[in-house]
Amino acid sequence: MLDKFAKLEEHFAEIEARLGDPSVVADVEKFTALTREHAALVPIIAKLREYKKVSAQIDEDKALLETSTDEDLKTLAAEELADLRKTKAELDAELPILLLPKDPNDERNVVMEIRGGVGGEEAALFAGDLFRMYTRYAERQGWRVDIVDSNPTTIGGFKEVIFTVEGAGAFSKLKYERGIHRVQRVPVTESGGRIHTSAVTVAVMPEAEEVDVEINPGDLRIDTYCASGAGGQYVNRTETAIRITHLPTGIVVQCQDEKSQLKNKEKAMRVLRARVKDLAVSEQAEAIAADRKSQVGSGDRSGRIRTYNFPQGRVTDHRIGLTLYKLDAVLNGDLDEFIAALITADRSQKLSATQ
Repeated sequence: MLDKFAKLEEHFAEIEARLGDPSVVADVEKFTALTREHAALVPIIAKLREYKKVSAQIDEDKALLETSTDEDLKTLAAEELADLRKTKAELDAELPILLLPKDPNDERNVVMEIRGGVGGEEAALFAGDLFRMYTRYAERQGWRVDIVDSNPTTIGGFKEVIFTVEGAGAFSKLKYERGIHRVQRVPVTESGGRIHTSAVTVAVMPEAEEVDVEINPGDLRIDTYCASGAGGQYVNRTETAIRITHLPTGIVVQCQDEKSQLKNKEKAMRVLRARVKDLAVSEQAEAIAADRKSQVGSGDRSGRIRTYNFPQGRVTDHRIGLTLYKLDAVLNGDLDEFIAALITADRSQKLSATQ
């Protein structure tokens, strides 16, 4: 491990030297790429230097205990040595994690899609609950949520809602939310007081930049139509809604959230690029379908990642076996404990795979 860090330190020094080269500074693209790589390495190098410093101090204290005749000094050295060994043990656990390859999409903005599955109106209501949960979680993180398209129901739910989340590290945390979310509760439409089980699917994709995905304008069919739902007579009379079809893949994206046709087109293109990129990362159409199915499934109750049980006030994440009895807090956006545990489990799995 230390050999890897030694090479990383050499590479870091090379980057710092190149960042001081006038010819590199003049090349905006190259300079930007090096700056990003430098910023990513700074915390790793800082942790490595801390490790070296602690290790050197441990050696000094051990030598002092063996050679010194001053009892007071030896007592102080022994106390310091105990603290240093604890710090070194923590660093020993942290350093291998820093060597793990990072997901290049972690710092990206996110496109999320929530759809009601099994459960009809109750599933749509819970889709609305999840949308509010993610909105509140995003607010806690200082992120921005923007609806792209939605299909609301008459009693406050969503058959489908598509939205973007913009903010540093959004994908790094929200990517663990993709899958089937199950709810167990007495629906507002249930007169007999029976508990029903419904399912909602959540898809999470990193937002693609224009440079990531080349979309030929000739491959697009763009249709305009009158927006439906809230918005007043102006919205309903004017063709502000946009539907974009990507002919090579058959992907269809629509947006009617804004009163401006241009803004609706911009939002729709953001989602389209994310979906096209999601397809492009897979080698075959079969692999693409399998990857999307792993995220959204069929909308039934199998393959669930999390269950929200209202009668017991509990939320269980089935991937890591974590149950928290704070349902109200979770639905109010308190997802930190789940996401932290999922990140830890993911890192542990990756570490095991490299050993």
